[in-house]
Formats: sequence, structure tokens, C-alpha cells
Amino acid sequence: MVRLLDYFVKQLDYLPEGIIMPVVREHDAVEHQLHGVTFNSFVAPSSGSTELCAWRLEVAPGTTGVPHRVSHEEVLLIMSGEVTVTIDGTVTALRPGEVAFVPAGAMFGLDNTSGAPATAWVTTSVGLEATLPDGSSISPPWVR
Repeated sequence: MVRLLDYFVKQLDYLPEGIIMPVVREHDAVEHQLHGVTFNSFVAPSSGSTELCAWRLEVAPGTTGVPHRVSHEEVLLIMSGEVTVTIDGTVTALRPGEVAFVPAGAMFGLDNTSGAPATAWVTTSVGLEATLPDGSSISPPWVR
């Protein structure tokens, strides 16, 4: 899976002359922590994107995620480990190579109840907000 991401990043180096497309190396990703989960931000408005945000999610073993309602669609590609996602009450186990699509307005949660770490690649659009069960909302720094 990581090789596939490396391939796509390398392709960005071969754009036609005059088109500027930044390449974000792993060591340049901005790390954020929230609710015991690590978010490594690769693409966001803070790095020059105007439409998309993308990050690598790292979920420690035994992590129970915080359910939240998303304002924009999200796509999660599981890269390693196994997670359980809950989308509007439907619970599904996902393994490497499998994808979850979270519709805008859906209630979403992600848990790693396994004994091994899990990683996922997440993509959404700029402006995502998450509404928590207590009614508060956040605009995470990895989408700004």
C-alpha cells in the first residue's frame, strides 16, 4: 500500500512544465494528536490545497474512537491493521486494501479493538467540520 502512495507522489514530479504541484515527503507531514489518534497531514489549505485534504491516520491498538457527524464526504483506505467503522449505525470490519465511504452528514466512528496498530489514508474536501455527540463541533487543524 505504501508503495502505491509512493508511486503517486513520484508521478507529481512529472507534471508538464509550468504546472506547479508540491510534493509532500513523509518527513514534511504535519503531525496532530486528537482523542489518542495521530493525524499526519499531507494535503490541506495550510500546505497550498484549495479543494482537498488528505492525511494518514494512525490508530493505536485498543482505541475506541469518538463518534462524530461529518459535514463533508470522507474516504478512508485502510493501509495496515484492522479497524471497525460505524457509519450511521452500520458496523463493518475493514482490513488493508478496503475502503469506507462516509457520506456528508453521516454519523461516523472508527475503532481499533485489535492488538495491533492500524493506519488509514483519509481524503476529504476543504472545510470539513465534525459535530461531536455533545453538540460541539470542531474544524480540525489538518483540514485548514
